[in-house]
Order: sequence, then C-alpha cells, then structure tokens
Amino acid sequence: MKRRNASSQKIAFRNRTLSRRHVLRGAGVGLALPMLTAMRPALGAKDDEVPKRMVAICAGLGFHSEHLFPENEGKLDGSTPYLQKLREHQSDMTLLSGLSHPNQNGNNGHASEMTWLTSAQRPGLAGFKNTISLDQLIASSLGGVTRLPYLCLSSGHGSLSWTSSGVNIPDERSPAKVFQKLFVNGTPKEIESQLVDLQRGRSILDTIRQDAKRLERTLGPRDRQKLDEYYASIRDLENRFGESRQWATRPKPVVDYETPKDVVDKQDIIAKQQLMYDMMRLAIETDSTRVITFSIGGMNSVPSNIAGVKTDWHNLSHHGKDEQKIAELRLIEEAEFEAFSNFLALLKSTQESGQRLLDGTTVLFGSNLGNASSHDWHNLPILLAGGGFRHGHYTAHDSADNTPLANLFVSLAQWMGVEIDTFGSSTAAGVRGFERA
Repeated sequence: MKRRNASSQKIAFRNRTLSRRHVLRGAGVGLALPMLTAMRPALGAKDDEVPKRMVAICAGLGFHSEHLFPENEGKLDGSTPYLQKLREHQSDMTLLSGLSHPNQNGNNGHASEMTWLTSAQRPGLAGFKNTISLDQLIASSLGGVTRLPYLCLSSGHGSLSWTSSGVNIPDERSPAKVFQKLFVNGTPKEIESQLVDLQRGRSILDTIRQDAKRLERTLGPRDRQKLDEYYASIRDLENRFGESRQWATRPKPVVDYETPKDVVDKQDIIAKQQLMYDMMRLAIETDSTRVITFSIGGMNSVPSNIAGVKTDWHNLSHHGKDEQKIAELRLIEEAEFEAFSNFLALLKSTQESGQRLLDGTTVLFGSNLGNASSHDWHNLPILLAGGGFRHGHYTAHDSADNTPLANLFVSLAQWMGVEIDTFGSSTAAGVRGFERA
C-alpha cells in the first residue's frame, strides 16, 4: 500500500472567508486543540516488550563547526573540543554534517528554528503555513500508549512542535510544572473538578458540532470537505476526553526524586538545561511519554556561572571570526555539551528490562543553523545517540549540495513504528551514515 507523505496530512478546517475559529466562537468558547493532547491514557508496553522513545533537542544558536566536526570522515575519537566532552559516549553516537532543509530563508535569521522538525519551506514569509513536526507525527501514531503522548519543553525559547494544521504547540518552560504533571497526584477535590471540566469539554464539543452542522448548509463542496476534516478532529478530541477520564483517578508513578524548584536565575542556562534533562529522564524511565522535544534556545544576555564569559550569548554567536568572541562562545557551547553528556549518561545508567534506557531511546541533538554568525541554515550539526543503531562514526555529506535532513526523519519515524516512506522535503528514506545495527 502506498504510504502518504506525512507532512501533507491536514485535519483543521480553514476557509478564506471564515476564520479558523468561527465555529468555536459560535459556541462562545475558545478551544485550544494542542493543549488537549496531553490527556491520553497509558496502555503501556507488553511485559516482554521494551518500548521505543524519541527525543529531539535543538540548540537555536547552533555550534561553532570548527570545534565540533573532525577534518575527515571515520571513527569518532574525540578529536575536536566538543567531541571531547562526549568521548565516553562515542560508541553510542553518530555525527552527521552536510544535511539541511531546502529553502529556509525566512522572515528573520532564526526563522528556520520553527521548521527544524517539519522541513516546511520559506518560514515566516508571506503565505507560509507550517506542517506537522516529526514528533507530532510519531506521537499521533502511538495511539495513546502513555499518560502523555508527548512533552514539548524549552529553556525559554518556544516550542519545536507543530500540529498537522500548522499550529505551534505551547512549550513548557518550568521543570517544576513538568514534575507536577508527571508525578504529583491531585486531591480528591481537584480530581472531581477535573472530571467536571472533562464533562464540560464534551458538552462544548456537542455545541461546536451543532454549530458546524448549521454552517455546513452554507458551504460549497470544497469547504464541506474541509469541514469533514474538522469533524474528524472533533471526534479525536471526544476520544481523548473519554480516555482522560481513566486518568483522573489513576495514581501517577512514584519516583525517587526530590520535588524540584525552578532555577531562579534566568541567565543560568546550564542549570536550567540540566534540571530539564532530569525531568526528561524521569519521564522516559517511568514510560510517562515516548516523545519529547526540547528547545535549548539562546538569549540576548550574558550566561551566568560560566567562568570566562563576559559577553551576551547572541552577540557571541555573531562572532564574525573574532577570536575573543569565539573563545567565549566555546566556553558556553562546551558547557552545553557537558550537560548533554550528563543526560546521555543518565540514560545509559538506567536499566529497563535488562538493557540500558538509551538502547530503546533515539536522541536527536542538533541545530537549525549551520553557521549562526551568518544565519546560514546549510550544513547543520546533527548528532544521534542510542536506539540500537550502528554508531561510532562521523559521516560528512556534500557541503555544497546538502542531503535533505527530512530523509533522516523518515528513518527515525520508521524506527518508531510509523509506516511512511516520505516526510516533508525528503527525497529518500534514510541517509548515508545512519543505519540500524
């Protein structure tokens, strides 16, 4: 059976003369669909089955390529400053260069971050409409096997995740709130309130459907087809409301971790990253979700608690080959790689059904910018770890004629059990240098 291009699937009703929320306003209610997707019940894996998970992490200000990429392809040996920080994991990771999405010139130099997981072209320009992100495609295919179908996290820079209708899913920036969502049970009164809210939600959907039926009589065939797709999204929400009732009284997992407090210092970027990495590990370990995105972003201020850094981070990323700026930038990026290394170490040290948690988790770590100094979106830094793939090497694709990054996304989706052979701008199902073991 021919598989469809995942990024071409659309479920939301749109019309040139009627706004997307027309039906919702007719019910007197504003309904944010993405916020409701965290209510699916966990069915869990079979006792003898180790579930697969995917984590995608994007550094919005990129990495200085000369400190990351080796001079030649081949076995990873810690030959660059950033790879030195990951030396203990080199047999569990793959480094790729020469990958990118086509036509990423957008309305600003950082617009390509919004399309890093979608591959949609011309981000932010007139007529642009984003497509489904890789994580959301995978989450939608899993069918509610975990308490949360996904987690969209950030250190304060926005979400990487987009729905099939091109809506950006809100990010969660507070590790404390993530912990509460995953592991803190509600009081009986809170549970009862949640059940009431769920019933109210079902009533709202009934009203929306009635209003949509009245609207349908005034539409032509093409718009009716779009409205049918909208009905499908309503039915999906109804299913989620029904499933979420099962969670209202079901205890959450118990973990041996002190309730975290958010980092007060907004400039302490590494502490914020490390705490969120802890939450990610706990979410994976308890099988509370199998899909996580994390935007580690950047900022226009001086990071605190990194000795030797005196200049704001964004300014340093636009170093213009100034050696002093590059030296300071290296200190920040080495700290980021150390934090990422600690996350991988956590996944390796945690056992699940006789194997390391990392073996069942594929971690994508990279950036939407190949050269942040010039806002160049070619030759992206892409690192993959875990998942049982054939690791331990660096593969350089053509720097002048990049391989579509979406080709890699097809491989990742297939590994997660999604039956597609294309995604977005992909031209093949996979990339050289990233194969299953």
